[in-house]
Amino acid sequence: MRTLRHLAGAALVAGCATTGAPSPSVTAGPTPSVRLALRQFIDSMVDAPEFRSAQWGVLIVDAARAETLYAHNADKLFMPASNMKLLTGTTALVQLGADYRWSTSMLARGVVRDSLLTGDLIVRGNGDPSVSDHMQAGDALAPLRALADSLRAHGINRVRGHLVAAPSPFTDSPLGYGWSWSDLDDAYSAGVDALYFNEGFTRVVVHGGARAGDAVRATTRPASTYPALVVTAHTSARLAPGASAADSAAASAIVVTHDSSHTGVLVAGTVAAGDSVVKEITFRHQGEAYLAALLEAMASRGIVVEKGGGAPMGAEVPLFTMRSPPLREVLPFFEKPSQNQIGEILFKTLALEKTGVGRADSAARIVSQQVLSWGAAADGFAIRDGSGLSRHDYLSPRTIVTVLGAITTHPDFRAFHDALPIAGVDGTIRNRMKGTAAQGNLRGKTGTLDKARSLSGYVTTGDGRQLIFSVLCNNFVVPTRRVDQVSDAIGVRLASLRLDR
Repeated sequence: MRTLRHLAGAALVAGCATTGAPSPSVTAGPTPSVRLALRQFIDSMVDAPEFRSAQWGVLIVDAARAETLYAHNADKLFMPASNMKLLTGTTALVQLGADYRWSTSMLARGVVRDSLLTGDLIVRGNGDPSVSDHMQAGDALAPLRALADSLRAHGINRVRGHLVAAPSPFTDSPLGYGWSWSDLDDAYSAGVDALYFNEGFTRVVVHGGARAGDAVRATTRPASTYPALVVTAHTSARLAPGASAADSAAASAIVVTHDSSHTGVLVAGTVAAGDSVVKEITFRHQGEAYLAALLEAMASRGIVVEKGGGAPMGAEVPLFTMRSPPLREVLPFFEKPSQNQIGEILFKTLALEKTGVGRADSAARIVSQQVLSWGAAADGFAIRDGSGLSRHDYLSPRTIVTVLGAITTHPDFRAFHDALPIAGVDGTIRNRMKGTAAQGNLRGKTGTLDKARSLSGYVTTGDGRQLIFSVLCNNFVVPTRRVDQVSDAIGVRLASLRLDR
């Protein structure tokens, strides 16, 4: 796909503000019939009676010509959901650089003699997001085993003390402002901290016994030792051959939840004999989860932590530092699956690196300043988090298009562009627009919250012109798929356009 490195951000903003008439200094735009047909096509969908309670915001720009092809409520504010990740990702790329890496350091506070550390082993993190199954080919413990191997290489096989976390540089809440409390047990709503393991959640695997009434066995993955499980579930009767999906769901109805009356995670309900169920639940304490997983990795390498008391105090002596993959390699794991916690880590990392304070309010100021520098209007956005989970985030379609246009001139634009989901191919739009001109062509970021849906990105027309688009919809009551059908229809139409005829 052709990029727009020659387009200045200011030119894009000016183009967005035009009434549609091409400047004498640029190539003539599409004929009125093409523009009129596009407008009638989109108007017929967004003005449909089923969307009478909804608000649509749409902006489509032919950036190379600095021309607006279509605008509908382009300056109104909308809850963008995960389209907020477009601002987080672009700002991180510009402010941190594509080669930015997070560091995790091991320090000793005590005396090392004959492979024994008498004292505490300290882990200092700053938000490495790569210690997860998704980023480690299904083995989140791999980088932690590497830490254990480095400990052995530094002559430490036993620790008579404690494994402890250094104070976190992320000094505010691990949860974002305005996140829904009812979602906090769900993996996509995990909090973040400087030590961050497996995207902030665990999988609980529940196995039924051989017969009804048998004990149920439950384990956690990827770490098997954390969190502690309190199992009250029991085995129900074995399903009959050919049982319906409804019968299967009724027989294996497992609930996994944090329960204030227990010290761990409660596993309740029933699972059919011979069946198994997998549930996900967030860690309530991210640092504890990381340390528990690291202890497990150390044990697998033969390093024993005796948790002795009375350890000598003194200065912290650095042992070694492990560095994450570069940001350019992290971005696809952020944008393509729309991973919320990487968004929050990027957000706080921006604040930490630029102000020395890893707080969301500082991060919001940094992202806001970057977006303003690209030419967005001050009343075109409100930023509360880095992921878009907050229901206090607001963006206009024009702000999104301005950001998407501005980043095309950056030397590392390709790292951002390649991280976006591809229609009909991968990420959150892998099953959308298949078999159309948009498949393998359109790159767009989705967003989903209750009553909020978005799709914004880049698409190349049938005659090779790159368009930048943003489609936002709020306050709808129809099924979400109906909103997606409109967004997809717009994407397919843009991919099929021929603007030079």
